[in-house]
Amino acid sequence: MKHKPISKRAVDIVVISDVHLGSFGCHARELLQYLRSIKPKTLILNGDIIDIWQFRKRYFPKSHLMVIRHLTGLIAKNTKVFYITGNHDELMRKFVRFNIGSFKLVNKLLIEVDGKKAWIFHGDVFDITMQHSKWLAKFGSFGYDLLILLNSFVNFILTSVGRQKISFSQRIKHSVKRAVSYINNFEETAAGIAISKSYSFVICGHIHQPEIKTISNTQGSVTYLNSGDWVENLSALEYHNGEWRIYNYREDLFAQAYALATKQAESPSHKETFEELLKEFELH
Repeated sequence: MKHKPISKRAVDIVVISDVHLGSFGCHARELLQYLRSIKPKTLILNGDIIDIWQFRKRYFPKSHLMVIRHLTGLIAKNTKVFYITGNHDELMRKFVRFNIGSFKLVNKLLIEVDGKKAWIFHGDVFDITMQHSKWLAKFGSFGYDLLILLNSFVNFILTSVGRQKISFSQRIKHSVKRAVSYINNFEETAAGIAISKSYSFVICGHIHQPEIKTISNTQGSVTYLNSGDWVENLSALEYHNGEWRIYNYREDLFAQAYALATKQAESPSHKETFEELLKEFELH
């Protein structure tokens, strides 16, 4: 029995960050469901979309490749797509200012949103560990990936006995004073620079903490936004009808219903997916 196609939800701007394709913690399937359910005018990929630090040749599931295929499909259909580099995909910084069709690769972005300036960047520039001890940051990233794997195993046990899932890293973030202080300093630093430049919005990723709030100092105020991540929070930022909001996949029954209604009987193989990806740009 064929399902009736469900219309996509229109969105003016979507900001996604910290997807970490190629890592064990990435929720690529859920991200693909979300992307299939929306029709954005502008899509901003704000860093750490592909996790080059954690990339392993033996681990790149079909769902991860299908996310890339979907993104290239949007570009082929002339959807504006900006890819802002992050620390986990920093190798791409060698190719900034690369443009092809409606796609642009940049380190930061300044756009006008209904007459107001929005300053968008990943945020690792404010990370002291990244500036002075990159090896420590990479080691921490490896440890974070292991924590996510352990968390997944524990949650599997909990759900099998009817208990609620828990998030190890979220508990650490909310209970360790140093983590809370780091997040506060990050937000205040980004906001302070944005205020000094008279921007209305400053939009970051990097710290995996979805947020929208007004931050003020003696010079003025700015709206600080963070898109969160697709490892734990499964979140994004959306701007539509003059308003910003935090999107949460777990609360989006529309996207989940859309995915079920349009689900193919069988997922394509890696080869088929890659060949279709090439077709988007007629590269073969």
